[in-house]
Amino acid sequence: MVQKAKILLVDDRPENLLALEAILSALDQTLVRASSGEEALKALLTDDFAVILLDVQMPGMDGFETAAHIKRRERTRDIPIIFLTAINHGPHHTFRGYAAGAVDYISKPFDPWVLRAKVSVFVELYMKNCQLREQAALLRLQLEGGAKAAAAEAKEPAGLLAELSARLAAVEEQAEALSKQLDDDSADAAAVATAAHLERKLTGLRRALDALEPGTGSGAASVPS
Repeated sequence: MVQKAKILLVDDRPENLLALEAILSALDQTLVRASSGEEALKALLTDDFAVILLDVQMPGMDGFETAAHIKRRERTRDIPIIFLTAINHGPHHTFRGYAAGAVDYISKPFDPWVLRAKVSVFVELYMKNCQLREQAALLRLQLEGGAKAAAAEAKEPAGLLAELSARLAAVEEQAEALSKQLDDDSADAAAVATAAHLERKLTGLRRALDALEPGTGSGAASVPS
């Protein structure tokens, strides 16, 4: 299920917030209200937003000051801000809005279709960025998993060699004990010959195993027959 984007609506007048919600409800995203600059900054501490619609004229902290705080924070500096204002003091006032970090500056009354279209563009950009981050995180996990699997596979031959070496050592010990028992004049000549042949075999196996150990070069010694 695709997670909805959050849109922050900042205006000190409840009727304006209600009007914005009516206009943007068709986008089927999560609309978050804030009735002051301070409340907006508080909301931005915990949630991520696709775009902020910010009223310029508010008592206390106005829209310009609120935008300045938003742009100073590393977490929120890249969130697009659309200024909404009921007054228009000419190019200087508009320039102040862009200088504060706004991506757009709209005077009231505005065309609902235009506002909804502009907001939808930023929502779409936000969703695409989220998808890219998720894909990058998934790729990173896959790469890390592949690296761990490769490391595990690299360790397997070493573990196998250690196990073979331990088993061979046990057989060598038994062969040595057998040779000591046959090391007298009364021992059967055939048994002595068999024990000697077994020792040669074990010596050849030990050389071949040692040659497979890391750092000893490639290739295995031939096993005498």
